[in-house]
Amino acid sequence: MAKATYPGPADALELYEAVVAGHPDVERKGAKNPYTSRNGHMFSFLDPDGMMALRFSPEGQEAFWAQYESGPVEQYGRTMNGYVGIPAGLLADTAELQPWFDQSHEWIGTLEPKPTKKPKKT
Repeated sequence: MAKATYPGPADALELYEAVVAGHPDVERKGAKNPYTSRNGHMFSFLDPDGMMALRFSPEGQEAFWAQYESGPVEQYGRTMNGYVGIPAGLLADTAELQPWFDQSHEWIGTLEPKPTKKPKKT
């Protein structure tokens, strides 16, 4: 069976991957739904419409919203706690976006690691 591929805008995927590549400790995951995670906690993703989201602490959210016109992220009819939508203009400016991505990665690392659901190999 062929591996699923991202169905959204190719330019948004290219920009998302450039931001992820700007942080050497982060690996892009998800073929159809690109995302990044640390210690089992997702902290960024790119939705099928080409909208990127980052997860922040409440203080980080407020700082982001004070600088950019954005708001909470909704997926499948639910508000995703802690996530902010990245405006298209900011996604296009990967140099300006990179510090926000790095801040999100740093903050998510302060959370207690999630236990793995996969059984350990013996």
